[in-house]
Amino acid sequence: MSYYEHVFIARPEVAPQQVENIVEDIKKIVSDEGGNTVYTEYWGLKRLAYKINKSEKGHYSLLRIDSKSSTIDEIERIQKLNEDILRFITVRTEDISEEPSVMMKSSEKKDVY
Repeated sequence: MSYYEHVFIARPEVAPQQVENIVEDIKKIVSDEGGNTVYTEYWGLKRLAYKINKSEKGHYSLLRIDSKSSTIDEIERIQKLNEDILRFITVRTEDISEEPSVMMKSSEKKDVY
């Protein structure tokens, strides 16, 4: 099995609870295929760098997954069919951690001031 980081952007019209449901669906796919979802983060509703399907904002989520490549193929296939997903990317990594991502660390620094 390999380690992956999967980030997806959901439409801004989608409620945060629906984004959580998408994350839970991904976790279920991973566990059904014998993998493990090590860590998840919800980055919130953020402004996009450019418009995607007439949307200027999107709900960002990160999942760190320990799974087979066939599981990732299935996740990506399902997300291509989901109209609530604007974009997604999956990157294979050498190791996996439960530490907050750079996005979360930078938002924590902003909250201090």
